[in-house]
Amino acid sequence: MTTTDYPITETTTEPIHESPQRTRTPSILLLGAVTALPALSIDAYLPALPSLARDLGSTPAAAQLTLTAVLLGIALGQLVGGPMSDRLGRRLPLLAGLGTFVVAAGLCAVAPSLPALVALRLLMGFGGGAAVVVARAVVRDRAEGARAAKMFARLMLVMGVVPVLAPVLGAQLLRVTSWRGVFAVLVVLGVALGAVVVRRLPETLEEPAGGGLLDTLRAFRVVLGDRAFVGYALAAALTSGAMFAYISASPFVLEDVYNLSPTTFSIVFSTNAAGLIGAAQLSARIVGRFGPRRLLLAGLAVTAVAGVWLLVVALTNGPLPLLLVGLFAMLASLGFIGPNATALALQEHGAQAGTASALIGLGQFVTGAVAAPLTGIVGGTGAMPLAVVVAAFAVTAAAASLLTRARRLTLAAA
Repeated sequence: MTTTDYPITETTTEPIHESPQRTRTPSILLLGAVTALPALSIDAYLPALPSLARDLGSTPAAAQLTLTAVLLGIALGQLVGGPMSDRLGRRLPLLAGLGTFVVAAGLCAVAPSLPALVALRLLMGFGGGAAVVVARAVVRDRAEGARAAKMFARLMLVMGVVPVLAPVLGAQLLRVTSWRGVFAVLVVLGVALGAVVVRRLPETLEEPAGGGLLDTLRAFRVVLGDRAFVGYALAAALTSGAMFAYISASPFVLEDVYNLSPTTFSIVFSTNAAGLIGAAQLSARIVGRFGPRRLLLAGLAVTAVAGVWLLVVALTNGPLPLLLVGLFAMLASLGFIGPNATALALQEHGAQAGTASALIGLGQFVTGAVAAPLTGIVGGTGAMPLAVVVAAFAVTAAAASLLTRARRLTLAAA
């Protein structure tokens, strides 16, 4: 089959009783805030982990189980919330997810022991994951093709800022309160966000599918049976693995191997994050001209080249500037991959957008969970473990795009 991009027919459903000009920007900001809430709940309390462990009479290693629990909860929440939103509509599962998040966060603030906190963090992640997956499905309800890719890129602007600012926010909160106060602030944010959802986000799924468990399982089978979906979802998941490998290993490589100070490292980290956000916004501006598939393939090509570049630098013990160039190129290319891969993966699955979105999120979670320990398992010195893992994920992601050639594409510039 040809991979030529063809014109698309966009879905242009807009919020009820309001003009597109008035609602488009607030809706993107709202969906971005919903999508970023679980990340905020992770990053904002990271500075509080040492004091949390002391207050609950635990060890730092045991306290880190609260991170594992929330990540697992996010994955499970997506698997449940996505298909549920296809059956019942978007608003109810979204509000249920936010409600679960708020209740769990409130209980976390008064948790009497570490085991209780771990269980509550699992529940908190579950609610956040359900909200995130529905937010992505809402985008698919409103648009497809190039316009959907543009909307996902705008979401990345909000999502990309959170990991940079959340630890700073958490550190400032700890100056005036304890780790319990951080969870109290998350309760307030969750309630405020839920109130805005009730007021500003109408139902976007015109015909909920209904049905029960068997229908949900059939939806999973339909989505996973689409070779093109699998290819796009793998591209998104594997490049997420490369990003998580960078996040987990770069502090050790840049500070311990290349002797950067924590301050200098934070500047490098912020610069790379800015590159990712900037590339996503560039993608949003030009996707109407080039189409989402071309931009996705360009991003995958750059990621693969950057991965090989990093491997060569590590093998030759290259200087720091060459390493930084490779890392920046790899992170920036993700701004072209994430929005376009998601839009293309959801393109043919409007009726199963929640289910498909759940599978995309699950894939990103699994590769992220695998990537972090891999950088510690892979042998070698210096930057070699980071380079090997990033290169492996990047090259495999580019190869996954070959799966998308099986279907005649109907996507192009809008």
